[in-house]
Amino acid sequence: MNLTKSNYLSGLQCPKLLWIEKDGKEKIPELSEIDKNKIREGYLIEELAKTLFPNLIDISKVSFNKQIEETKKALNKKVPIFQATFSVDSLYSRADFLIPVGNKWDIIEIKSSTEIKDIHLEDLAFQKYVYEKAELKIRNCIVMHVNKEYVRDGNIEPSEILMQTDATEKVEKVMKGIEERINKMFEIINSECPEFSVDDLLTIEYSNFLQDEFMDYLPYENIFQFVRILKKKAVPLYKEGVVKMKDVPDDFKLNDKQKIQRLLSEKGGIHKDKKQIKYFLDNLQYPVYYFDFETINSAIPKFDKSKPYQQIPFQYSLHIQEEPNGELKHISFLAEGTDDPRIALFKSLKDNLGNKGDILVYNQSFEKMVLKQGGELFPEYSDLVKNNFLPRIKDLMKVFFDFHYYNPKQKGSVSIKKVLPLFSDLKYDELEIKKGDVASFEFERVTYGDVSDEDRKKVRDALETYCGLDTLAEVEIVNGLREIIKS
Repeated sequence: MNLTKSNYLSGLQCPKLLWIEKDGKEKIPELSEIDKNKIREGYLIEELAKTLFPNLIDISKVSFNKQIEETKKALNKKVPIFQATFSVDSLYSRADFLIPVGNKWDIIEIKSSTEIKDIHLEDLAFQKYVYEKAELKIRNCIVMHVNKEYVRDGNIEPSEILMQTDATEKVEKVMKGIEERINKMFEIINSECPEFSVDDLLTIEYSNFLQDEFMDYLPYENIFQFVRILKKKAVPLYKEGVVKMKDVPDDFKLNDKQKIQRLLSEKGGIHKDKKQIKYFLDNLQYPVYYFDFETINSAIPKFDKSKPYQQIPFQYSLHIQEEPNGELKHISFLAEGTDDPRIALFKSLKDNLGNKGDILVYNQSFEKMVLKQGGELFPEYSDLVKNNFLPRIKDLMKVFFDFHYYNPKQKGSVSIKKVLPLFSDLKYDELEIKKGDVASFEFERVTYGDVSDEDRKKVRDALETYCGLDTLAEVEIVNGLREIIKS
């Protein structure tokens, strides 16, 4: 049974995941459409990278059972190779790019991230180990990744959006002990399925279903629900037999928010700082504009004057309230067509956000970033954004982030989806679109993909309902906070 590069990377993170990949594939959940889209985006980046190497031989175009044989032929031609394939001593690996340099070769691994991660070094270390076993002389190990400072201006320039970072020295350090690690992985594959270990939480690079299953198994108010707790602090505590917050010893260092959580786990109840909540509510300036964006953020920028992974707003919802507990006016914007949505969106904001009154958001850093970028992009809105919109923003999340209110049902989270059920019967679970990443994916799919008019209309209606609930949720939470002050 072969150990592939992806198997090796899984084994480094979670031995049980490695075993399942080799011996229990039926247990692996199907990829979500979001994950599939990320893979497709990775393929697009590969296609850009391939244009950088003249005379490239593409082994991926050859049938699978001939790839090793064709790789040997390509190596003799001393030209760049894409997806060179090797199998030696039950180890299997393919290189994104092998580039000839004299009698040696450079390995180039293409990644869609904007920086090198530790897992990329492990990736290259396994490749180098396998290729050298196949008697290939390797000179350098390089990561080709996305240049986050690239700004699109016309057609995409592959040599500018992609950059190469030499990781050879770091890979050499990572390779120490690799043979022992590989042997251990073969032992795991050929043994009974191992248990998920809490220590795996320290090595998992990418979230997976085994991690989710472990967390779901834990009891209510467990130590991993402490707000912002580091896993390297929680894991040793768990291994000592401390699972629930209330059982954390007095000499274990907790911050003030975590101390509140532990106290509630012991005594029960809800933490309310009515003075601070009242201060927040009393300082809201009406009319209040309850506001929320939805954005797309492609690795390959779609529009001029945009960068890789830049948040491009395509939609907003606005609930306007002239006075406390007053009637609501709802305004919804959803971009039409395939042009840059920011142009029409910022014009609409100018028409609808008024000149006075607070703009209430949930997580102001995100909305401020998007508005600021728009002001920089469109000079005609620069003064309006800088001197009107940005100073008027207030953050509803601050009430919960600062622990002026905390309910154990939040499980350490201050996300609006965890907070809303504490104050309202409104539910995201009943919507067609329930999450922001799904909203982004669906907008791109029906806007830039080949879909029917019926599908497009259905999705656009669902998008407006989803974004509208985000701002209506803000209204409901404010109303709930007012009731707390009254009680």
